[in-house]
This record gives sequence, structure tokens and C-alpha cells, in this order.
Amino acid sequence: MEKELFESNISALKKAQLHLSASSESERNDALGAVYEALEREKDFIFSENRKDLAEASGNIGSAVLGRLEFGEKKLQSVRSGILDIISLPDPIGRIGEKRELDSNFILTRKSVPIGVIGMIFEARPDALVQIAALCIKSGNAVILKGGKEARNSNRALFKVISSALEKTSLSSAFLMLIESHEDVASILKMDKYIDLIIPRGSNAFVRYVMDNTRIPVLGHADGICSIYVDESADMDIAVPVVLDSKIQYPAACNAVEMILVNENIKERFLPRIKKVFDENGVVIHGDDDVQSIIECEALGDDDLFREFLSLEVSIKCVKDTAEAIDLINSNGSHHTDAIITENEDERALFFSLVDSADVFANCSTRFADGYRFGLGAEVGISTSKIHARGPVGLGGLMSYKWLLEGHGEIVADYASGRKSFHHKDLI
Repeated sequence: MEKELFESNISALKKAQLHLSASSESERNDALGAVYEALEREKDFIFSENRKDLAEASGNIGSAVLGRLEFGEKKLQSVRSGILDIISLPDPIGRIGEKRELDSNFILTRKSVPIGVIGMIFEARPDALVQIAALCIKSGNAVILKGGKEARNSNRALFKVISSALEKTSLSSAFLMLIESHEDVASILKMDKYIDLIIPRGSNAFVRYVMDNTRIPVLGHADGICSIYVDESADMDIAVPVVLDSKIQYPAACNAVEMILVNENIKERFLPRIKKVFDENGVVIHGDDDVQSIIECEALGDDDLFREFLSLEVSIKCVKDTAEAIDLINSNGSHHTDAIITENEDERALFFSLVDSADVFANCSTRFADGYRFGLGAEVGISTSKIHARGPVGLGGLMSYKWLLEGHGEIVADYASGRKSFHHKDLI
């Protein structure tokens, strides 16, 4: 797209967002309802376009990526269910966070508002397009959508269905834009005048590229190196299925476990059991010397210690205690999602207190690090940042706030001179 036309379109998108942010909750929920119905009504068209993508990609991409690319009945009903969940959530716009009387009848209010225009760059997952669009409708944000090239036909179909549904509501679809080329991505990274936030979802190299080539704030994570520490007190009937689910339920996901740390005092009890279920499910183990002394496995290389496999491979290392496990996770992990399996409350409390990650779990699968499972309706991604939003990013992570001050002719000079004074009375 020509630069002048592209910039004009982005400028129009920003204006459309202001109208969206001023819409009522019922208008936005009605729009989501229209999208919900249209997805079912037009599913044959969507499935047909998705089959084109699958046919073109078959043999050229791995099975994990092919699984993400597939958009059939199961994923359709999943995203439709997510839309209903988003409709049921409270309106995120206009929520009062603070209300304070600075002086008599001089009221300061902090109110939630949409971030504005979001550039969302995501992998070849058509269902992500629906989730992101739905979250942005509810939260009052305009969004520029850039999906993976492998899903081009699917993304076009879904965008067409969603846009057409919105055009029949009071909102229209002017706050949505679909882009496809790398040149367009490079262009939006330079548009800090119009775009308020970039959310990249993809490879480590791609996320780093985005961070290095824009002045726009970036929300997301580069790696998903998740760990589970199996403590000395762990219940084996909990530890084995939790570790297995964390690895095999969706191995290509960023919240799948990649490193298992095992207390050395239980290695002879735990390792043969996890080896058995991993072998049954085709999981390749990379183990350190202690692990290899108990079970047959691949040697743990220096690059395997905290490696994001995104496949049916996993690293296992023995440690002496919880403190060593925490130190390894904080020093080498990606601060995404880490878990402890333990029956000792003191060890759980220590792990919760000292592990510096966005999501810290006890006695459950790392795969629960997900906006839908957290009750956020859906998510635009997972952030390892400590500023603004952390962990699964749902509606709350797409909101900012503004301060509203209502006065009656007050001037700073009166307070600076002492003629008047603040009493800062909290009203909520």
C-alpha cells in the first residue's frame, strides 16, 4: 500500500476508535452478538477458505504449526463460546479506579479508557484473529490485524465475516483493519503518531525485531521457557499427570513446560514414572548426569538447560532443594509461567514469594496460563513485562485510564500561598 494512503487509513482508524470508545456497552455487546451469529451462519465459507490454507501449507510447515492453522468446527465453537464470555464480562470502559475530593467540592476521578489503536501481529492462528477482534470491540480499541502468511485465506474470510456483521450494527467496522505484507508491518512500526501499542506474537527473533524497530510501546514476551519444580514432598499421583499435561496437551504453546527440575531426594521415585508416561506419548527427554543415572535418555547439552523446544521434547535436571530451583528459574527462565509440585506449604510459599515470573502456580499444569482459563474471556497474548499488564492479557490489559478533575474556579496560586489547603478525602 502506498505510504500516503496507508497513513490516511491509519489516521481514519484512530478517529473511528474515538467513536467506538464513546459507544455504550449495549452497542458493543450487540455488535459482538452479531459477530457470534455471523460466524455460525458463514462457517462453510470460512472452513472452505481454511482448507485452502491447509492444502497450501501441507508439507511445508511442521505438524504443530499445521495444528494451529486448522480452523474447523471445534475451534469455531470455541471462539464463539469465547465471544459469549466476553459479552458477559463487565464493561471495562468508564470504571472508576479512584475518586478523591482534593478540597471542598473539588473532585478528582480516575476512570478507565481504551488504550486507543493497537497493532496486533500474530502467528498463523485464525482463531486468534477472532479473539483479538472480539476483545477490541468490547474494550473500545481500534486494531490493525496482521496474521501469519500461512493463514492468509482464513484471515481474509474471518475479517470479511466480522466486518460485514459489524456493518449491520450501530458501530460499523471502521475501527478494524487487516494488513498482510511485511512492508505494511514495517510501516506501522514507524507510526507512533497514530498507534498506541504493538502486541507481537511469534518467534523470539520476530518479537526482538519488533522491539528493536519501533518507538511504540510493545507488549508481549519473546520466549516461553516454562519450568516445573517437583519438590521432595510432591505427591507422585499429582506430579506425574500435571507434568505430562504441561508437556503434551499442546506442546507448541508458549505455556507448555520445557524444563523439569527434580529434587534429588525423589529422583529414584519420580524419574522412572515420568519416563514411562513420556515414552508412551513420544516425548524425548534430555537429562543431566543424575537423570541419566536413573533412566535412559538423551544427554542434557549446555543449550538444552532452558531451551524452548515447542515440541515433544523436554529437559530434566536434578537440584538439591527449592532454593536452587528458584535460582535456576530466575536466572535462566523467561519469566513466563513456572510451577511447583509440593505438599509442603512452606516450600509453596517460598516459591510463590521468590519466583519472578508473570504466572506462578502450585500443583497444576502450566497450560492454565491462558486468558480464557483465567476467566478473561480470551486473550491477545501473554506478557512478561512488569509495566501495564503481566501474564495473560485480556480486557484489563487493553485499558488505560484518564484523570478527570472537576473544579469551580480553583487556581494553584491559592494553594501555593497557603490561602487554601488540600484535604485529600477519598470518596471510594
